[in-house]
Amino acid sequence: MTHATQTNCGPDTVRDLFGLPVNALTMEQVLARVHRAIDRKAPLHIGVISASKVANMRRNAELRDAVLQSDIILADGMSVVWASKLLRRSLPERVAGIDIMTEILRTGSDRGDRVYCFGATDEVLDAVKKHIAKAYPGIVIAGSHCGYYDAGDEPTIAADIAASGADVLFVAMSSPMKEQFLARYASQIKIPVTHGVGGSFDVVAGKVKRAPKLWQKLGCEWLYRVLQEPGRMWKRYLVTNTVFLMMFIGELFGGPRRRNQHPATTTRST
Repeated sequence: MTHATQTNCGPDTVRDLFGLPVNALTMEQVLARVHRAIDRKAPLHIGVISASKVANMRRNAELRDAVLQSDIILADGMSVVWASKLLRRSLPERVAGIDIMTEILRTGSDRGDRVYCFGATDEVLDAVKKHIAKAYPGIVIAGSHCGYYDAGDEPTIAADIAASGADVLFVAMSSPMKEQFLARYASQIKIPVTHGVGGSFDVVAGKVKRAPKLWQKLGCEWLYRVLQEPGRMWKRYLVTNTVFLMMFIGELFGGPRRRNQHPATTTRST
């Protein structure tokens, strides 16, 4: 996978936020690109960012480089959408990673699309496949592999994905593992649409409960997650939310100068 200047959508579809080229696309527009990529067998690597990922990318160059290899980068978190509006580089809506996955499955069921599910535990993965078979009967499960394996097994897993003939690959791992796997093997697996879905498989399997719609609209989905797993999550979100807030303040009051010093890399789109 390589960077290319984004020309097909036009420069008006990209917003420079925190030195990142974020695509100003609605869910409908994203799905149109997904279907076009599948039909044309053209690569479309979907990247998503939230406040916590933006903060982590600031201190993790490898994660930043991996995300920047995405063909489109979308706002997964409401904090990013709100920041874009306050910075007058407005994004039309939040396009959450789990919602992209759900919509790809919903629309793909009518199309007979083939998906490969990679990540999570064997138990969660089995539950996800059963859910897909029941809720989206037109979807073909082209293959699957759990997310717990030895590092030396990665080339074999990538080869299995490549041989599956899938139209879409969902990678259910945490950051930066999913971004780094896709950055390493996208050119080898040659799956048209690749999408890192993080903990979405745990939600689908019922292991983790997603925040209610109101919490999502209020931008408090992270807080709902903390309430479910306070011991593991409170420090992570306290740190990343604070860093994101400081980045936003810096962008608000020193944006033009900082953007000239750290120009965003544009991405390509199919």
